[in-house]
Amino acid sequence: MRKYSNLDTKSSRAVRVEAATVLPTSAGPAAGPQNQEINGPDLVAPPLRRVSASYLFWITVANFGASLALMVPLTYSLAVRVSQLDPGHEEVLGYITGTAQLVYLVLSPLLGVWSDRLRSPFGRRTPFVVGGAILGLLAVVFIAVSPNLLLIGAGWVVGLLGWATAGQGIQTLLADRVPEEQRGRASALTGVSTQIAPVIGIGVAYAVVKSTFLLFLVPALVGLVLILAFVLIKREGSSRDIVRNDTVSAKALFSSYVFNPRKYPDFGWNWLGRFIFFMGLYFNTTFGTFFYAQRLGIPVVQVAGVVAAIGIIGVLAATGGAILGGFLSDKLGRRKLFTLIGALLFVAGACVEAFAHSIVPLVVGSVLMQLAIAAFSVVDQAIVFAVLPSRAEAGRYLAVVAFAQKIPSAIAPLIAPLIITIGAVGADKNYTTLYLIGAVFALIGGLIIFTKVKSVR
Repeated sequence: MRKYSNLDTKSSRAVRVEAATVLPTSAGPAAGPQNQEINGPDLVAPPLRRVSASYLFWITVANFGASLALMVPLTYSLAVRVSQLDPGHEEVLGYITGTAQLVYLVLSPLLGVWSDRLRSPFGRRTPFVVGGAILGLLAVVFIAVSPNLLLIGAGWVVGLLGWATAGQGIQTLLADRVPEEQRGRASALTGVSTQIAPVIGIGVAYAVVKSTFLLFLVPALVGLVLILAFVLIKREGSSRDIVRNDTVSAKALFSSYVFNPRKYPDFGWNWLGRFIFFMGLYFNTTFGTFFYAQRLGIPVVQVAGVVAAIGIIGVLAATGGAILGGFLSDKLGRRKLFTLIGALLFVAGACVEAFAHSIVPLVVGSVLMQLAIAAFSVVDQAIVFAVLPSRAEAGRYLAVVAFAQKIPSAIAPLIAPLIITIGAVGADKNYTTLYLIGAVFALIGGLIIFTKVKSVR
């Protein structure tokens, strides 16, 4: 067995070395070995051992940092910058964020393949996590001082690429290290950090809202510091001995964008259900800042305080949903039920917000949606780890999984501006229809996973 150094563990039980040359069927139990695909005789996955509570804590901290740095611009600061340079044209925000997501979609599988095969003294994933964070920090500083929307759009293409790469690297480390019996709780902890990061980030942004430069710099700087703390305290270790196949053909690069759903049906069905659910989610979150401003009749720049207050209330719901969903799914050995519950709760929250015009129903709808997103995302992430075609190529396949979230995040902001103009009166946009359409998509996505994924209970 090749050595993979500096694994942080409590014990050596549940060790499994899964080489890419093993080919179990895709219909195996969720707790069994991952489905494998031949890609090269020397490309192997690191061994799985039960990780310590300390490791889970620090990777959660890093995930929180990456999520905060990514989500504050998406949920607030980019909207403020657009309103400063082009007031009354909020659809521009959708074009900027959608374009950036499309660029990342094209590049992410290539980054995943590169990550799988990277031979370095720092490991396969750490250089991408740290490099992405540094790139993201430089990009948002550029956005803060850019004088026009074209430069802001170009800056966010680079910024999203950086922070999304860092976040994807952290998720891939979970696939590399965490065994089946801990995946629910690991997904729960990182899922909670993802949910609360925008809320805390908006609070941080509101504290420095008078300075556009600090509005972009502070969240990114916090994210970089937390990521560096993780990689320095819980070092990944060298990948020079575990990665031997470092040559990739043009055909292999092209194939990294696709997979065979007939050969891996559970991976395919889960991908489709996840895709449809996140279409609904991004319909209902892309214009959140403008939505709250319209429904409460306040200027966009003042929305940060409202969003932070509503979000803080929703943090408890999101934390409860993620922890209960993740830990209970580990304990009960059931995953799909919790994804369906999450989809149903999302429908309820979206319907409440669709017809809300005051603070109380907005709070109720937000709490339900926070709970729903946490419950669905956390448990479905554990399902993803269980149905990966090859754990040795976790970077590649998690990039493909990310398509199910990133494609909606690119498409929804481009479609949503058309929906909110249907039947719009004056400056008021039609957010009611947008939120109801989002609810329908979320429900369909949850039902697909619940009824079609067979190898996971």
